[in-house]
Amino acid sequence: MPPPQPSRASEGRAKTSSRWRWAWWLLAYASLGLGVIGIVIPGLPTVPFVLLSAFAAARGSRRLHEWLLAHRQFGPIIRDWQAHGAVSRRAKWLAVSMMSACAVIMFLTAPRWWMAATGTAIMTVVAVWLWARPEPPRPPR
Repeated sequence: MPPPQPSRASEGRAKTSSRWRWAWWLLAYASLGLGVIGIVIPGLPTVPFVLLSAFAAARGSRRLHEWLLAHRQFGPIIRDWQAHGAVSRRAKWLAVSMMSACAVIMFLTAPRWWMAATGTAIMTVVAVWLWARPEPPRPPR
């Protein structure tokens, strides 16, 4: 019996992913850059950009994807997210603490109260979503 032929749909997906590989590559590096900047700039999140970078790198840069997975800081976060959609409790507390600090800064510096309130409301929605994520399973002792 001859081997099954690839369907037109799978050929199209392979061609499309190859055609758009440069866009995935660009998104991966741009997201990683924003994530690294977010380490030092309050209010700019790091983890979502690193996760987006890993997602895009898996489609556009095998080398970057492998580097991210092996990274001492980013690797565990990415692996937990890919395997379980999970975020560690430490990361959740850190994110909520930083969002709270940013909300205070916004209320102290925003030209209009509603601008700070809008930003704080958005961060509150993100915090609720974040705390709804599961935590990674603990390794066996």
